[in-house]
Amino acid sequence: MIEHVVIIGAGFSGSLQAINLLRHDGPRATLIERGPSAGKGLAYGAAHPSHVLNVRAGNMSALPDDPQHFVRWLAGRGVENPETAFISRVTYGEYLSEQLAAARAAAPDRLTIIHGDVTDLRHNGRATAVMADGRRIEAHAAVLAVGNLPPHHPPGLDPDALPGNRYIGDPWDPRVPGGLTKDDTVLIVGTGLTMVDVALLLEANGFEGKIVAISRRGLLPRPHEGPGASWKRIDERPKLAASALLHEVRARGEAIGWRNAVDELRPFTQDMWANASVEERGRFLRHLRPWWDVHRHRLAPEVHARLQAMIARGQLTVHAGKPSAFAASEGGVDVTWRPRGGDRQEVLHVRRIVNAIGPQGDLTRTGEPLLRKLLQRGLIRPDAAKLGIDVDATAAVIGADGQPSEWLHALGPMTRGAFWEIVAVPDIRTQTWALARRLSNAHWVGGEGL
Repeated sequence: MIEHVVIIGAGFSGSLQAINLLRHDGPRATLIERGPSAGKGLAYGAAHPSHVLNVRAGNMSALPDDPQHFVRWLAGRGVENPETAFISRVTYGEYLSEQLAAARAAAPDRLTIIHGDVTDLRHNGRATAVMADGRRIEAHAAVLAVGNLPPHHPPGLDPDALPGNRYIGDPWDPRVPGGLTKDDTVLIVGTGLTMVDVALLLEANGFEGKIVAISRRGLLPRPHEGPGASWKRIDERPKLAASALLHEVRARGEAIGWRNAVDELRPFTQDMWANASVEERGRFLRHLRPWWDVHRHRLAPEVHARLQAMIARGQLTVHAGKPSAFAASEGGVDVTWRPRGGDRQEVLHVRRIVNAIGPQGDLTRTGEPLLRKLLQRGLIRPDAAKLGIDVDATAAVIGADGQPSEWLHALGPMTRGAFWEIVAVPDIRTQTWALARRLSNAHWVGGEGL
């Protein structure tokens, strides 16, 4: 019987994994977090008060068996119409922290929280997490819940060649809005949800200068709309290749609205991804992913309105194009870029560059020490699309030998290569729930595996 599970990472995925182990009356858990607080993670712990959830509160319960849990929590705090509200991410972080604290208080002998860095994971009859300070935590199983990894640097940009804080590679770095004047221009590389967060952060901090956002296609996330007329949803997985599915969704969009056409695929997207060939997945990632992202991952209406107001008054400009060179110059950086569809290159002088390309997933390029060690030793491997850590359908990590691990698992965004839709709360809460049940019911075989 598995008696102890060590979980690396105490963001949403890791914290919910610990909570669910306790709820299933499963093994005791040790939750390890390198940051100062457990239970929030980067998405909710580093958020500014102006950042709101991109999903209505009615879909944001942390507990898959209690879909109204978050709504009741909000109602108990006086929030009006919580079901349809877009709540601040800071508030959601408080909700998660409270759930973790409550679980710990209810079973203090079954949940331990440790702050520090895990530098290695080893297995010799037991899973051993090796800490940077020399501590070793032994368990029967381990779970990697490392969340999103930082974005890669834009091609052609050498951070060491740019002085001071001219380039900020982490969009959540608190230095992003500091030291700017109304005469400055900030370049944000990327035009997705992270760019929106950075632009709103700059505005909230009183920045009155220019913001330029650039990506290859220059696509912006679309907004949510209020509930419309009901429609008859599809009741089985579409059995179509990506190209045919695109035409089908467009046709459905004309009939029932594009938001509904995308939303009705949600129950089937993981299964569709699992049944797609490597070639089909590759074509989707190359050609359709940017369009899927901006239609699937939407903005709260009030956030979209603020973004459009920034564009209308000329503070924010969005370009489709590709930066190719970054050179330090007096007072900033000269950025050479080529507009999409043209051959002529232009030069943009900016005070600061913020990387909002989006999280990386390619293990072969990561600088994360723990993941690099596990990769080098063959305990983990990249998935075929290099979106993250390769896992099987049960979230067991697949090693270099092609076999699923008996003791090591992975959760959350770094498993998108297997599940694709695994970055939103509804998907992760189901994943953590299912893994908690497996770990709670698993038996230790011969002292060597699960």
